[in-house]
Amino acid sequence: MKNIKIWDVLIFVLSAELAGAVSALIAGGDFGAYYETLVKPPLAPPAWLFPVMWAVLYALMGISAYLINESGGELRRPALILYLAQLFANLLWSPVFFGLRSFGGAVAVVIAMLVLVVCMVLVFGRIRRCAALLNIPYVIWTAFAAYLTIGFCVLN
Repeated sequence: MKNIKIWDVLIFVLSAELAGAVSALIAGGDFGAYYETLVKPPLAPPAWLFPVMWAVLYALMGISAYLINESGGELRRPALILYLAQLFANLLWSPVFFGLRSFGGAVAVVIAMLVLVVCMVLVFGRIRRCAALLNIPYVIWTAFAAYLTIGFCVLN
């Protein structure tokens, strides 16, 4: 195994975290206050849990992307393109849901995001199993986010 380049890992992690921060900035407003006004589907978590979960998931995404970047091989480029595509879809969700308050639009974004994340994990798995496994919590959380988004769309 190659030596881990800690600065490169940090760049990948911080760039993923930055995507989440940019998403929040674009969406603007007080997410928690708006979230509390919504009729929530069953199992909807408290507002404070979302930023905690996303911080952890972005870190895992960044680490997995670093592992793929260091792997080389013919699938590396398509895998990183999928990574960037899902990260872009992820970046869009908050501005659509919170900024535009478009539940239907948010459903479309989260479904696209879920498909991209699953495809990314499958391709990552063909390159480095560990990189794919690091994203399993992300797949689960994104599926849960899709459930919640559809629930918000139906109930509100």
